[in-house]
Amino acid sequence: MNATQQKIVVLGAGYTGMLAAIRLAHRTRRGGAEITLVNASAQFTERMRTHQTASGQDIPGHDIAGLLTGTGVRFVQGRATAIDPARRTVAVDGVGTLPYDRLVYALGSTTDTSAVPGADEHAYTLDGPAATSAAAFAARIAGLAPGARVAVCGGGLTGIEAATEIAEQNPHLKVTLISRGEVGSMMGGKARAHLHRALERLDVQVRTGAGIAKILPDAVQLSGGELLPFDACLWTAGVKVPRLAADAGIAVDGKGLILVDATLKSRSHPEIRAIGDAAAVDMAWGPIHGTCQSGLPTAAYAADAIARELRGKQVKPFRFGYFHQPVSLGRKDAVIQFTRADDTPGRFCLTGKSAVMYKNTVTGSPVTTFRLSRKMNMSVQLSKGGRATRKPAAPVTGPVAAA
Repeated sequence: MNATQQKIVVLGAGYTGMLAAIRLAHRTRRGGAEITLVNASAQFTERMRTHQTASGQDIPGHDIAGLLTGTGVRFVQGRATAIDPARRTVAVDGVGTLPYDRLVYALGSTTDTSAVPGADEHAYTLDGPAATSAAAFAARIAGLAPGARVAVCGGGLTGIEAATEIAEQNPHLKVTLISRGEVGSMMGGKARAHLHRALERLDVQVRTGAGIAKILPDAVQLSGGELLPFDACLWTAGVKVPRLAADAGIAVDGKGLILVDATLKSRSHPEIRAIGDAAAVDMAWGPIHGTCQSGLPTAAYAADAIARELRGKQVKPFRFGYFHQPVSLGRKDAVIQFTRADDTPGRFCLTGKSAVMYKNTVTGSPVTTFRLSRKMNMSVQLSKGGRATRKPAAPVTGPVAAA
């Protein structure tokens, strides 16, 4: 089957879905493949900037239709509610049923508030529904009096960026970062030391060594029973993926990620490719964890692979390695930990103004990449992971074209 007969549906217009759709359109422009991008919102969300939104900063939005201008990609606004792999259709709320020959599953992940009682009721998230989103959190803290207490739950990179941003933009508030383990443990010693100096400079209190047992209406209850009172609470610990793939009978792992082969095809349904946070991608050095750094390469690879297959060409296995951990510490400071392929810290790090410039370049690059990808194939990968140390999962074989 050639590209003129292919209906390609991309589910999700986050970083990975947007790039996959735009790059596919460019790579198949002469073949005329019909590409449809489905997303619940008409606005593209820069998730790498949501901690800025939560702190009260006004971040310009991007209209999805505008980003797709000139690509020929059809945008459908609606929430995908079901996939029927046997019929190769996607049900979209308020729209109807969309047929596909190939599906790119890029629905990503959201913050998981289900692990701790009360988190879904009493905490805000950076990516939740309107009532609990970063913008809603910003509105909440805007009305707090000097000395009011803000709790940020989760000591990962997202929690660190949120806590420092909130503290810098709102110095009248008392911000506490709560983490079970050491904050910055994923970094090397020099980068971690700089991080802790920044937290101290911004007067962010750090509480470690205890898990969170429950979120009460006005306090975080630690596993030992201690209460940490708050006037506003932001939850950044853990992520979850939609059940759409699992409910459709597509093979997933214990977290609900689609199991894929070495070319990112679903191991149970080879006409489906999963990318970004939605995919369980295994490299020679280990599994990939969801970040924009890893997501964009999966998107570019999937688009290129589909284009090659439509031309009857062979596809090489996907390869990826991590390169850095860029972390903003407010608008005036940052730390960049350079890493090995498996995301463990390397010898070098960047701090201060140079790190701020580096981080801002990284954060702003996806939208620029989308725009340039309308007319050229942009490189979005800094490392392919070095030499393989073990054999990756074999590619799934079998027809993918519609009967």
